[in-house]
Amino acid sequence: MRGRLHFVAFLGMLCCGMVSLGCNGFRSQGMNSEGTRFYQQGNFQAANQRFLQAIQIDPENADGYYNLGATYHQLARQSQQAANYDLAEDYYNRCLDRNGDHVECYRALAVMLVERGRSEDANRLMQGWLQRSPTLADARVEYARLLEEFSEPDRSKQLLEEALLIDPRHPRALAALGNLYEKSGDPQQQIQALQLYERSLASNNLQPALAQRVASLRSSLGGFQFGTNTLPGNPNPNTRVVNTPPNAYPGRQ
Repeated sequence: MRGRLHFVAFLGMLCCGMVSLGCNGFRSQGMNSEGTRFYQQGNFQAANQRFLQAIQIDPENADGYYNLGATYHQLARQSQQAANYDLAEDYYNRCLDRNGDHVECYRALAVMLVERGRSEDANRLMQGWLQRSPTLADARVEYARLLEEFSEPDRSKQLLEEALLIDPRHPRALAALGNLYEKSGDPQQQIQALQLYERSLASNNLQPALAQRVASLRSSLGGFQFGTNTLPGNPNPNTRVVNTPPNAYPGRQ
């Protein structure tokens, strides 16, 4: 009987611990939400306080560290103080320590490194992510965006095509690849760009800027015929993928 009582007491303690962890996570996210509202209002001091509270409540909350990094990043842009850049980088890295596939954090950290004249570090950051997560479409999309900044459109296009092999409906991959086609200036490639944009909107219709680009591009291409083209990552399983490297998934067994 005593053994059963001890076991019941242990279960009770375990359940209390689980409830506590759940409450902490909920409270931490609440602080993140409040901080985000302050951030959007430009009240970075109040935002910073809420984000600090978020990680104090839940030290493993990756979003809290990312939000702190983003806040110090914005302050650094305004003040150009190296100390704020250093704090931003530290918090971004703490975020990635807790969530190794935090898309927004990788993007923000890469942008900040480029801003500070550390393009090689940004490139290594994205290469490392791609090597650690070879089957994650987001890793390819974000690295492709960085390579486009480095004026490497061919490599960027290859990564986006690979991303669409992994996830044919990935809205940012579709939009980014469409952007590369649109920039070519070739009407036929711009037709492909339009089709990619429309597929992106079909996957995520909450892209008002992209919807405007579609309308503008349709207007400028008014004299051209819109046929059915074979595009990378088309959901049709019989679609032929263009310029796909032999090993589309590096590191995958």
